Amino acid sequence: MTKKHDTEDLLAIANHLFVETSRFTSGLGLRVDSVDPENTCMKFKIRDDLTGSDRTVNLHGGVIAAVLDITGSLVIFANLVHKMKGDTLQKRVEKVTRLNTIDLRIDYLRPGIGNEFRATGYLLRTGKKVAVARMELHNEEDRLIAVGTGSYILGVVSD
Repeated sequence: MTKKHDTEDLLAIANHLFVETSRFTSGLGLRVDSVDPENTCMKFKIRDDLTGSDRTVNLHGGVIAAVLDITGSLVIFANLVHKMKGDTLQKRVEKVTRLNTIDLRIDYLRPGIGNEFRATGYLLRTGKKVAVARMELHNEEDRLIAVGTGSYILGVVSD
């Protein structure tokens, strides 16, 4: 992704794979805002069906965990695609065959109050079979709502 064109194409591919073709993710209203080999960002807006109950206006904890998990997967996906050399972007994307969560820890720091939210994923480490990411969820006032760390098992077709 040394070229701007590759970055724009990967953003479109990431939105397609992580949002448009995923019933669960698209149901959350997520959209990929930026994608880079070391960090990614997804955004979404509050809706009534994402809150804990009729009495509260804050995000349900399960929504927070899911968004952070998806964001962690996204940064690892971007890093894997970036590290591959010699093929077109589409062929590198197709070589990522599996990316599954094996461990996820979420720390809820304050209620998920806000109108718009930004989930950011940071790559911590990518190995041959496992990768680790750190994730954060902020509201539109840049208040930190939750943080997470996820470990993911990798499936990549080698040359």
